[in-house]
Amino acid sequence: MSSKDHWQNVYSKKRAGEVSWYRPHLERSLGFIRSCKLEPDARIVDVGGGASTLVDDLLDEGYRNLAVIDLADAALAAAKDRLGERSESVDWIAGDVTSSLLPEHSVDFWHDRAVFHFLTAEDARAAYLAQVTRSVRPGGHVLVATFGLDGPEKCSGLPVVRYDAEGIHGIFGDLFEKVGDASELHETPWGTAQSFVYCLCRRRPT
Repeated sequence: MSSKDHWQNVYSKKRAGEVSWYRPHLERSLGFIRSCKLEPDARIVDVGGGASTLVDDLLDEGYRNLAVIDLADAALAAAKDRLGERSESVDWIAGDVTSSLLPEHSVDFWHDRAVFHFLTAEDARAAYLAQVTRSVRPGGHVLVATFGLDGPEKCSGLPVVRYDAEGIHGIFGDLFEKVGDASELHETPWGTAQSFVYCLCRRRPT
């Protein structure tokens, strides 16, 4: 089964609140976004956003240049249905973030909670990094959250790579400056604790 088919199958069978990574609000991510003091028209892209409520909260805070990317059309459809008419102010992109989906240097804030750790192959990570480098403007920010070193070894039946904040930054290299990090214990909808780590980087001016 392809990655797209896998995630389409997940979201076709489960509601948004029934997947392990669901949170009613992504408080940690919102805190990092607020810390960057972005303008209301800043381009914020939620990579692998699926049916996440992050876009709802960003709209509530007045951001008006938002995009959500996901492999699964079913996940995007769930978010659109939840937002109703408000969904018309968001760009919904069905596609693979390791391919060119965004204009060059168009992104002010790249948000990824729990996509990067599924990239277990070196070439997939290299393709992801190439798209981040291409899409995020100099001075823009990248927030990546993955399972921590003591987190699960699999998610949704797929293997993952676990990181600490320095490990995430090490993948991104000298082109990006690490400006913040955090860890949290995420509680799944059924009460299991999962270790997450966050790494916020800023693309160095060129």
